[in-house]
Amino acid sequence: MAKLKLGAIADDKPVKVTVELPAELHRDLVAYAEVLSRESGRQVSDPVRLIVPMLQRFIGTDRGFARSRKASPGA
Repeated sequence: MAKLKLGAIADDKPVKVTVELPAELHRDLVAYAEVLSRESGRQVSDPVRLIVPMLQRFIGTDRGFARSRKASPGA
């Protein structure tokens, strides 16, 4: 069983996002959604829905960003 950085995706109101992804990144996103669906037991119907939690996880675990934020109050 793979240890993924994302858990099950919350079922909340979808947000429309327009972004161009390189084809290879899109294929990886689709593959990640397939693995996440198997691991969580919940179908990820649209791989695009992974983008927000991935970005949140990335930003939330970036220690350099956290240090920078603490050093710049109001940022």
